[in-house]
Amino acid sequence: MVYAGASEAKITPYDSQFLYGYPHVERYSNGVHDDLMTAALYLEEGRNKLLFISNDIIFVTKVMAKEIRTIIGKETGLREEQIMVTATHTHSGPITVDAANSTRDPIVPKFDRKYVAFAVEQMAKNGIAACKAKIPATIGFATADSTGIGTNRRDPDGPSDHQVPVLLIKDAKQAKYLACMMVVSMHPTVLHEDSLLVSADFPGMAKAYLKEHVFGATCPILYHSGPCGNQSPRHVVKANTFEEAIRLGHILGKAVESVVDNVEYTDDVSLEIRRTFINDPPRKVFPPVEESEKKLEAVVAKIERMKAEKAPAAQIRTVECDIFGAEEQVTMSMMQASGDLEAFFTVNVPAEIQAFRVGPWWFVGWMGEIFVDHALAVKKALSGTFIISMANGELQGYITTEEAAAEGGYEASNSLFTPQLGKIFVNATLDLIKK
Repeated sequence: MVYAGASEAKITPYDSQFLYGYPHVERYSNGVHDDLMTAALYLEEGRNKLLFISNDIIFVTKVMAKEIRTIIGKETGLREEQIMVTATHTHSGPITVDAANSTRDPIVPKFDRKYVAFAVEQMAKNGIAACKAKIPATIGFATADSTGIGTNRRDPDGPSDHQVPVLLIKDAKQAKYLACMMVVSMHPTVLHEDSLLVSADFPGMAKAYLKEHVFGATCPILYHSGPCGNQSPRHVVKANTFEEAIRLGHILGKAVESVVDNVEYTDDVSLEIRRTFINDPPRKVFPPVEESEKKLEAVVAKIERMKAEKAPAAQIRTVECDIFGAEEQVTMSMMQASGDLEAFFTVNVPAEIQAFRVGPWWFVGWMGEIFVDHALAVKKALSGTFIISMANGELQGYITTEEAAAEGGYEASNSLFTPQLGKIFVNATLDLIKK
């Protein structure tokens, strides 16, 4: 017999907030397009208990995750390894972390401690509510196809993962939906720096579609961001508008809708929890300041040539991001030279890997923005294993591949750790699950 409880609550800011995700633009919100939500799913089978918490924010830091777990633990008795706290990674929500690569950006402020305290309290209270709402339940498993919401960021034909695991929870007695949970590997960046409205971006639109057409208005929906470090909607959107965010959200919502009717449900679902840590992730050594400045000059010259040649907008956007990365690399080189970078390394270690088994599936939480290639390597070795990124903390940048590092684009330029960390994540996960 399995028990489940679910709950959701708003974490929409109550005042104007700096919307974080793009550099050099003063982006204080002047309204709300759609609410930011925290959603929680509690599962219990025998002595095994676990809690998923998904949040419409750009990052959950290690400090935030620790506070949320502590509050919930005091009230429910759950240990921190039984609680997974994730971020959907919306770029149209409040800043929640002080990032090393933004320290020289005069426009990006420090995170608002009052908002973060409010969000942490809401996330914790909502998680407790999910635990207290437990009733006998049944669980169904389905996979949807997210093709159409985006592609590989740098190469539309490059590695992507459009398989969306969908966990469906029903009341065992009334067969009413209690919750839905999905993992989607795509950057939620339809909306760009010109938007000043708070929004969950297309994941919020997908959840709204599913509430209206499938699950009902009161059914909590958990959206976790799978590895999307090199995934983006930029090659499929017609514009960076709310209309396009809604269109992509509906593509995803309809994909999930198409698979729910044929799902078989069972109350015979076992649960398992495992956890490990990477205590000394390999650090990146940045070039001298002069070398980083020359790289920036080269990328600026490249985009001027592309604009003169009237290159496609998506290609220009990729190189615009490369400029952001080159600027941030200059910052990192300066901080390395001054010794100021050390604090940003230490605050993010050890790196946590958390694995929840729900029946035949493993959901594995990794910190940071991960390239999808690493998740595909895990999935190739262990089918039915789904990586959730930005779980229980962040890593001050991307975990890229060796190939991306050699190319030297945006993601690799500001990464705090080397691409080898991705392979370490993969091997540690395989060891954790196979043991």
